[in-house]
Order: sequence, then C-alpha cells, then structure tokens
Amino acid sequence: MLNGITDVPGIKVGHYTDNKSLTGCTVILAENGAVGGVDVKGSAPGTRETDLLKPGNLVQMVHAVLLTGGSAFGLDAASGVMQFLEENSIGFQTSTVKVPIVPAAVIYDLDIGDPNVRPDKRSGYIAANLATSDCVEEGCVGVGTGAVVGKAAGVNNAMKGGVGSYSIELGNGIVVGAITVVNATGDVYEEGEIIAGAIDHNNNFLNISEYMKKSSFKSNLGENTTLSVVATNAKLSKEEANKVTQMSHDGLARAIRPVHTMYDGDTIFCLSTGDIPSDITLIGEVAAEVVEKSIIRAIKSAKKVGNILSYQDLNPSKR
Repeated sequence: MLNGITDVPGIKVGHYTDNKSLTGCTVILAENGAVGGVDVKGSAPGTRETDLLKPGNLVQMVHAVLLTGGSAFGLDAASGVMQFLEENSIGFQTSTVKVPIVPAAVIYDLDIGDPNVRPDKRSGYIAANLATSDCVEEGCVGVGTGAVVGKAAGVNNAMKGGVGSYSIELGNGIVVGAITVVNATGDVYEEGEIIAGAIDHNNNFLNISEYMKKSSFKSNLGENTTLSVVATNAKLSKEEANKVTQMSHDGLARAIRPVHTMYDGDTIFCLSTGDIPSDITLIGEVAAEVVEKSIIRAIKSAKKVGNILSYQDLNPSKR
C-alpha cells in the first residue's frame, strides 16, 4: 500500500508544476474508464463536464479528472488531457471517433505568483503524460502549487495549502482513496485543533469562525476552493457514485471551517474502477474519512512560499 489514491487499481496521478509562476495542474487518469459522479457544494465553482456526470445523462464512464489552478482560465488544460487520451485511443466511442471524457474543476490561485500565467493545453498534456500509479507526490506540486488556506482575513494573513492523498483498504479487496487540493477560505483542523489558516503578525491563529463574528469584521474572503477526487474499486452505479460524493463532503466539513461558502467552489468527484460488490453507506463513510485525511496530508506536506508560511514553519519539530 502506498497510502494514496493510486492504491486503487486503475488510477494514475500526474502533476504539472510551475514553481516560477506558482500554479499547476493535476490529472487523475482512469485509462480503462471509471463510473463517475460529482457533487458541487461551493457557491463559486469553476467546472467542466459536471452535468455529464449526473444520473440520467448518456455517458457512464470517464477517463480522467483534471484539477487545475488558474481559475476558469485553467480549464484550457483539459484540452491537453484530451489530446493525450486521444493519442492513446482512449475515449467514449461515437459513430466516428473516440471522445475522451475529462471532467475538470479549478482553484483560484491568481492572488499569488504571476496572475497572467495559468495552466494551458500543454500543461494538461504534460501532467497526463507523467501520470503514474506510483506514490503520489504531495504538497506544493501540481494543482497545489499556488494553493493557500485561511483567506478570510486576506492573503497576507493566510498560510500555504497544497495537495494531499490518502487511502484505506477495507480488508476484502476494496480500496477507497482520495486526492485533495486545499485552497480554502477557512481554517484547517485536525482532531478539533487548527493546524493551518489565518494568522496574525505573531503567527497566532485568528480562528476564522470566531473572527467573522466580531463587529469589526469586514468581508475579505477572497477567491478560494477545495477540490477532491475519491476513487474506489468497489462497484458503483452512476447514482451510487454521486451519493458517495455527497457523503464525501462530510470530510471537508470535519477538516475545514467555514466550508462551502459563497466564496468557495468546493467540488468532489468520485471514480469507480472495479466490480467488487459493497455497501454504499460503507463506501461513502470511508470516502469522507479519506478526504479528511488527505486534507491534513496536504497541509502537513506544504512548504513556505515567499512570505506565506506553512504548517512546517509553525511546527519545525514535526517536519
């Protein structure tokens, strides 16, 4: 076990990282196809092909999911993922050609780095081409390169976010894994304690939930979003995959406060790659757990960028 989403058979992950401009994208490949679902709970999403994943629509299988920086501009990177898949004869068979199905979602990372540089078609192609079933690289890579958390008090008071992954094996051959990029308005919690978020000039946590209640608070929530992909080799129908994404949002709520705000585009995808029968409630509950754990992994793997401190800076003994 690699303790990440690539423990799920049929799943590969690839990153494209631009450390100069502080942006990037991450591709989760399911080259043999996966039953897909999605649930968008944030009120400021930037997405592609999410309607296609709803029950009642024609296409049942997806071939990749793109998580990207660059806000809506970054959706251009999906074209590169499609090009890679087409070159490898992967896609939904129409009467003439195979059309790769690549849902995507964005984070807003234009407030650090170079706002005029965003992931593009070339970036998506590189990430897809680098995709591997090896251990997932975490922290400030791929879509996590420009991720920041605790933006409710402004970017200058925020801390570094990133991308993280986690998996659980259920003992009957079923694996549930998640990969998450954390770029949230809110603070990130572990076991009820804040581990990253808005800090003051003494590097003390402001506690956004309490900070917002003060009469002096003025909305400065910025542009944010936490994105996850949950994958499993349990057999799921399209309806069940959508239910798993709904339950998976509990993982966001356990780890991030506030969450699903008007300023977040929080979105979770689900991919089912296998045919092992299982209880949908079990899969959904475990999915929420791996999402929560992947958020914590993302924070603990992140490193300082410029003046934006990381968990490792505040906890040097835990590096």
